[in-house]
Amino acid sequence: MLTGRHPDFMRDKDNTIVSDFFDELQWRGLVAQTTDESALRQALADGPITVYCGFDPSAPSLHFGNFVQLSVLRRMQAAGHHVICLVGGSTGLIGDPKPDAERVLQSKDTIAESVDRIKTLVGPLLDFDGDNPATLVNNLDWTAPLSALDFLRDIGQHFRVNTMIRKEAVARRLESEQGISYTEFSYQILQAMDYLQLFRDRGCTLEIGGSDQWGNITAGVDLVHRVEGKTVHALATPLLTDSTGRKFGKSEGNAVWLSADMTTPYAFYQYFLNTEDASVISLLKALTDLPRAEIEELERQVEEEPFRRAAQRTLAEQVTTLVHGQAATDAVKAASEALFGKGDVSALDANTLRDATSELPGAQVQPGAELVDALVAVGIADSRNAARRLVTEGGVSLNNVKVDSVTVVLEEKDYLHGQVALLKRGRKHLAAARMPS
Repeated sequence: MLTGRHPDFMRDKDNTIVSDFFDELQWRGLVAQTTDESALRQALADGPITVYCGFDPSAPSLHFGNFVQLSVLRRMQAAGHHVICLVGGSTGLIGDPKPDAERVLQSKDTIAESVDRIKTLVGPLLDFDGDNPATLVNNLDWTAPLSALDFLRDIGQHFRVNTMIRKEAVARRLESEQGISYTEFSYQILQAMDYLQLFRDRGCTLEIGGSDQWGNITAGVDLVHRVEGKTVHALATPLLTDSTGRKFGKSEGNAVWLSADMTTPYAFYQYFLNTEDASVISLLKALTDLPRAEIEELERQVEEEPFRRAAQRTLAEQVTTLVHGQAATDAVKAASEALFGKGDVSALDANTLRDATSELPGAQVQPGAELVDALVAVGIADSRNAARRLVTEGGVSLNNVKVDSVTVVLEEKDYLHGQVALLKRGRKHLAAARMPS
C-alpha cells in the first residue's frame, strides 16, 4: 500500500527529498511530451492535482506497455495527487483507429467482461483504501445515457474535421483504399469527452497516456478549453519497445500480459530476467519503486560486472512482485533455481511446475520407458548410443538427481505431480518427459 507524500522512490542518491516531482518523472524516463511543461511543473508543485489515465478494454487484460502509465499513476498518488483510473467501456466498443485496417468490433458482453477483468488488475497496483484513495470509473456510465442528437449538438460542434483528419492514423487510413468508418473516426471525440466529464465532475486537470495517444489526449485538452474556457494539462509517456524497436501491445503480437492466465507469473518473471543490458536500467527507472542510489549502483554493476545480471534479477523480482505479489515471485524464483540450478524440483507446487515447464522442449513418454529412450525422445540425445554415453560420463540427471546407470527406467513416481519428469544434460540443456494424456 502506498503511504505518505514522499516515498523512497522520490529521494535522490543523498537521501534528500526530490523537490520537483516533474524532475523525478524526467529522470525516470517517463516524460515524452507535455502541453506546457512550465505550467505543469507549477501545477504539480502547487498541488495536489487530479490526474487520470484511460485503459482500453479491447483485450481481456492490460499488458506490459500499460504498466508505464500505471507506474506514473502510482508515483502521482504517492506524491499526494488524486488519481483516477478510467476503463473505457464505451470507447472500447468503438476502437481507436489503427493506421492499417478497420478494427473488428467486439460485442458489448465481451467488452463488459474485459472491463471487469481490468478493474481487478489495477486493484493491487493503486491504493483504493487509504487517506488518498484512487478512483475507478467507466466512461460508459456517462456515454450510454447520451442521445445521438445531444452528442452531435453539445460535443460534436466543438470539433473541426480538418483538424481531426491530421491525426496520423486517420490520415493514413484516408489515403488507403479502405478508408475509415465514421465509427472509428469518432473515437477521438469520445475520448476527449472523458476529459471534459472528469474536469466537470472531479476537477481533473491532467491526463496522461502513451505518446501514441497524443492526438486523442490533446483533443480533450482543446475540448475543455473550448467548452469551459479553462486550461488543463497533458503528459505523454514514451512508448516502450522491444529489442526490434516494436512497441509492446496486443496489436503488435508481442504483448506481455499482466493477467496470470494470459502470461504466467513464471513467463512474466523470465521475460524481465532476460532483458538486454542496454534496456535494463531504463526499465528499472520506469517500472520500479527503487530509489535513485540503488538504481545507479545497479547501473554500475551492469557496466563493470554484466555477467552477474544483478540488474535483471532485481527488475524481474520487483515488477513481478508489483503485478503478481510476493508469494508468486517467491514461487517462480524457486522454480528457476530448481530448473536451472540445484534446487529441489519436487518441492514445486503443481501450478508453478506446469508454468515453468510449459515452454521446455520435450515429448510424451510412457512410464516404463528406458531412460536412454526418453533422452532420445525429448531431444537431449541423438541416438540410444549417444544417450548411453552421456549417462556413463555422468552428464545426465533426472529431476536434478544424477543418473549413474544406463538401465534406469522411468517410473510413475518420477513424474512430478503426475505431469512431467525433468531430464537434464549438464546444467543448461533441460527437457521434459511429459506424462501422456
